[in-house]
Amino acid sequence: MNWWNPRLITCALLLLTLAATTHAADPVGPMPLWPDGVPGAQGKEPADVPTLTVYPAESLPGAGPAPAIVICPGGGYGALANHEGEPVAKWLNTLGITGVVLKYRLGPRYRHPAPLQDAQRAIRTVRSKASEWNIDPKRVGILGFSAGGHLAATASTQFSPGEGKSSDPILRESSRPDVSVLLYPVITFTDPSTHGGSRRNLLGENPPKELIESMSAERRVTKDTPPAFIFHTVDDAGVPVENALLYASALRQHKVPFEMHLYEKGKHGVGLAQDDPVLGTWPARCADWLAGKGFGKARSPKPE
Repeated sequence: MNWWNPRLITCALLLLTLAATTHAADPVGPMPLWPDGVPGAQGKEPADVPTLTVYPAESLPGAGPAPAIVICPGGGYGALANHEGEPVAKWLNTLGITGVVLKYRLGPRYRHPAPLQDAQRAIRTVRSKASEWNIDPKRVGILGFSAGGHLAATASTQFSPGEGKSSDPILRESSRPDVSVLLYPVITFTDPSTHGGSRRNLLGENPPKELIESMSAERRVTKDTPPAFIFHTVDDAGVPVENALLYASALRQHKVPFEMHLYEKGKHGVGLAQDDPVLGTWPARCADWLAGKGFGKARSPKPE
């Protein structure tokens, strides 16, 4: 074989270029979410230190700043599921979206409002770092699984504008996400559809009725709630599908755009469901929806 064949050299250079442009950037972090001190900190152990880990989207010439999505793994507000963190950020990268994995504070050591404070701070931090991280501050979303879905829904229904005169540049940014992605989410803390472990870890053993209702996201939806993508399975034995239905109904009532995909069969906690030919289709549906909202690239196959 003639190794100096011009066609072979051209092909080799093309492959090297393709490999260079598709190589995912190394993650940045984990970095402290509250470098100047965590509000209400009970110590200095890892459990007391919320963090962000940034998975930058590929930077292409002329593409401009990327959208970003804060990722809240599930775990009943008592743990964080690894398969709902880094793999999801890397999937978002394939869509041209920067993934930001949030390690938020957990119960029973920390109760409300600590996780919400962390989620709001994460959204504000991403916006404040927009220039440094090559992010579009007007395209910052939130995504959550299970109890992380409750946190994402709470951040989507309890937010505040930036404090323009604050000495803290992060607090000058809004905590409202531009979109939310809710995956087999806990939504309500009311019986009979709640997930008892999540409610107990976040609110304690016997929370007052007023707190239960105020932390049921379907009761906090307004016309200003961001658009949502919802995925759930009808026979989810962990978090009843009524949670997704309640949130969708509230969005519909307030004329907030949403898309919901309900699958008949499927256990709780499937993550990206890459080993399931049916449930594994939800990421493509979500990618299409996100693309329609200006977040990344669609992934559904085009019709013949």
